[in-house]
Amino acid sequence: MTLKISNLNKKYNDIRIFTDFSMEINPGLITCILGPSGCGKTTLLNIIGGITSADSGELTGFEGRGMSYIFQDPRLLPWKTVRGNIEFVISGDISPAERKEHSDRLLRSVGLRDFAGYYPSQLSGGMRQRVSIARAFACSSDIILMDEPLKGLDITLKQNIIKWFSGIWASDKRTVIFVTHDIDEAIMLGDEIIVLSGLPAQITAHEKISRIPGSQNNNNPQLFRTRQVIINALGNITGSHQENSSEIAD
Repeated sequence: MTLKISNLNKKYNDIRIFTDFSMEINPGLITCILGPSGCGKTTLLNIIGGITSADSGELTGFEGRGMSYIFQDPRLLPWKTVRGNIEFVISGDISPAERKEHSDRLLRSVGLRDFAGYYPSQLSGGMRQRVSIARAFACSSDIILMDEPLKGLDITLKQNIIKWFSGIWASDKRTVIFVTHDIDEAIMLGDEIIVLSGLPAQITAHEKISRIPGSQNNNNPQLFRTRQVIINALGNITGSHQENSSEIAD
């Protein structure tokens, strides 16, 4: 079932974030929500996740669906090991052996099998984010919400984390909603890219990615065209939203 957001309204004090905003999200795909800082991306994600309430509007298709989050800050439990953080969210109705097998598979998928007994404080920032990815897939959710989890990482680490994430997702095909302000992240990871304008947020572009199987897609002309469409859409956004936005509206 297509996930629908209809006639969404949200404001903070006198700042109107969404006015009769509507969009659709196709299940089983990675949908990237792209836009400049302060355009309401995180607010939209938090409304979808039930963290923030909308003033009015309707969300259809989200009812009864479990959700897991991947934040910019990995938010791991510091008193639990890497394995403990992953197994903490695994359903309790399986045997300890099955739980360990499940966590082992995820740890291998993100290249951390040898670090299962480490604590978060013993890991680098990139390694902690890989644990948070494994934890999100360990949770029996239907939808994964990602709030700029790659922000601040260098390009090589970013590419590697996208590779690990894509590898797990390819065998899972869970619905993913990925918020970012980075065009490269959106193009590398997304099946669909939705570009938001300044406030109140509107959709200025909606692009679908067609990748070449078995290729790194470095010379895929469709990706070049998509990049240009996104650049043009972002270029048409005036600077007014920066004057009207606040930290809470990101």
